[in-house]
Amino acid sequence: MNLAIATAVAAVISFLICGIPFGLVIANAMNGVDVRKSGSGNIGMTNVARTAGGKAAALTFLCDVGKGTLCMLLFRFLIAAVCFGGNGAMLAHNATFGWVSTTLYCACVLGHIFSPYLNFHGGKGISVGLGAGLGLYWPLGLSMLAVFLVLTIPTRYVSLGSVAAAASLPLFSMLYGITGVALIPTVIVAVVVIWSHRQNLVRLMHGEERRFQIHHSKEGEGK
Repeated sequence: MNLAIATAVAAVISFLICGIPFGLVIANAMNGVDVRKSGSGNIGMTNVARTAGGKAAALTFLCDVGKGTLCMLLFRFLIAAVCFGGNGAMLAHNATFGWVSTTLYCACVLGHIFSPYLNFHGGKGISVGLGAGLGLYWPLGLSMLAVFLVLTIPTRYVSLGSVAAAASLPLFSMLYGITGVALIPTVIVAVVVIWSHRQNLVRLMHGEERRFQIHHSKEGEGK
């Protein structure tokens, strides 16, 4: 199969898989909460924690990270098998065809942000970005996670850590050898993720952003 066609097909399927709104499904199943109508209205882990509790948030985080990692590992394996006789090194992040892997990465994150199951509205891409980043090149994923934690833990502003992690993506990508055409999808992801946090940035500048918290009510925790 032609490499471009194989990549396009894998990217579309990754977009569809990563568009699955686990936060919405889990919060509703575990606590009867529609996160779209509670808190910030976002389907991501932060709003799930705020409106449906810690257990639902933890499961949402694991599912969102997992779908990104799964798509990256599965489709890189399949493309390598179909197009390169199983030689996965051809699709390494810093290899000649590294653009295939970064394209898949971009599809994963955009699928979550523009979920096709929610009229192209979704989360903000951080959890799935971490999972897909680990599948792309695990040091890259861990580097972004470190940036996120360094800013989020002391301030409890998830949005601040998220924007910083997104902004660091192209920089870490270049540091780890992603260049040329392969770098473009990482820049797209960074821009879109930051754009998805535009309202959070306004609230941060005005001192109105809500800090991370976990809902502990009877309804939220199923006590």
